[in-house]
Amino acid sequence: MLQGTGSDVGKSLLVAGLCRHFTRAGLTVRPFKPQNMSNNAAATQDGGEIGRAQALQARACGVAPSVHMNPVLLKPESERGSQVIVQGRRHATAAASAYQAMKPSLMPAVLDSFARLSAEADLVIVEGAGSPAEVNLRAGDIANMGFARAAGVPVVLVGDIDRGGVIASLVGTKAVIEAADAAMIRGFLVNRFRGDPRLFDDGLSIVTEHTGWPSLGLVPWFAAAHRLPAEDAVALSSAAPAKDGARIRVAVPMLPRIANFDDLDPLKQEPAVDVVFVPRGSPLPGDAALVVLPGSKATIADLAVLRAEGWDVDLAAHVRRGGRVLGLCGGYQMLGRSIADPDGIEGPPGVVAGLGLLAVDTVLTADKVTRPASGVEVASGLPVTGYEIHLGRTDGPDCARPFAMLAGRPDGATSADGLVAGTYLHGAFAGDDVRAAFLARLGVPSELSYEAGIEATLDALADHLAEHVDTERLLSIARERQTDSASATAAIAP
Repeated sequence: MLQGTGSDVGKSLLVAGLCRHFTRAGLTVRPFKPQNMSNNAAATQDGGEIGRAQALQARACGVAPSVHMNPVLLKPESERGSQVIVQGRRHATAAASAYQAMKPSLMPAVLDSFARLSAEADLVIVEGAGSPAEVNLRAGDIANMGFARAAGVPVVLVGDIDRGGVIASLVGTKAVIEAADAAMIRGFLVNRFRGDPRLFDDGLSIVTEHTGWPSLGLVPWFAAAHRLPAEDAVALSSAAPAKDGARIRVAVPMLPRIANFDDLDPLKQEPAVDVVFVPRGSPLPGDAALVVLPGSKATIADLAVLRAEGWDVDLAAHVRRGGRVLGLCGGYQMLGRSIADPDGIEGPPGVVAGLGLLAVDTVLTADKVTRPASGVEVASGLPVTGYEIHLGRTDGPDCARPFAMLAGRPDGATSADGLVAGTYLHGAFAGDDVRAAFLARLGVPSELSYEAGIEATLDALADHLAEHVDTERLLSIARERQTDSASATAAIAP
């Protein structure tokens, strides 16, 4: 199990690379994350959903994603509350304090999923969440040491040297966690190193001296990481410079509860396209050829933010100039005439006005659609694949001009003038042919083989880790697993 000294230290990427490395070595490998928090989700074949990172890790293993790879998924709906997904299905909506009380009751599902994966694999590589140093959350923990001790899984601690203070964060973790938790840690990795590695030899020795843990590797910065789907919206928070050679700009407003933003990754990697995530406080750029309203975990709340930022005015002006608009999932719902929430799924029951750019109306419903999807994009007639994850039904005159036909049923809508479209289909731009046709309608060529690029990057990541991580030692540590039945019983007890 890889645990981190904090969030965003690179655990997800390391797990993906190790999954690919050991799979290429001939082992049957599965990824596992007991608890994840992300609004970037992926649909599984059986109609469940898991964190997007675990779907990428499954791909690294060469297998289809399973709900058991991420048995507990938290999807934040507000600053204090999240939708709780258990083994792929919506379980509850809980405030943070209520979820703390709920966690122990979820451990049986976590251990059940882990047992299922263990039964079919030679090696399971587990990813922690946040940090075990968050000792204020240790009671009832299912994400880090609570799981590790219940399942008897040895731990490797990961620190991020790029953010600074890596020695203190590694040594400090040992200082604050319980002795029994510290005993689960068999070694440490230092990630995202830049420069001459010999200059950190003393740093590695100092960590070992203070913790007793051996160094298992100093991993240099992996520059190609941006080519893989990111799970955390923190990846969007740093403004990227304008892309040299880009011929069109695509603007994406940064909504607070943005979801499944990796839909835009294929466009971001196109040389002719400059994708700009517009932060709050900035107008939508007037020179954008396309504005994309992304998915949202709380459509009505994000629509209110969009209006408060004045982006609705910018969007109307963009359409008057002949600019194109595409709404994805929650963004599609915002483009319609109204959004009704009669059962109070997102807040107080009621109806709010949409942006009125599509002649459709949405009713939010408790039944959640979660499924892989394939069919034909109507504008090009080309095959398209992706997935759906959404609450609600959308109907209206513009649905007579669907975005796609999926398994014979219409999806999405298009305005009469063809400038505005919406769809519930995520992942459509990953298909090279559909993306090329879409960009051709915007007047630019496609120069990217996206899926082939993902595979090549996973292979390069595996090579990178094989060079800089003691993978044989990791495999030896994995073989040390011994089930601690007493810990397991304590963890399962409510």
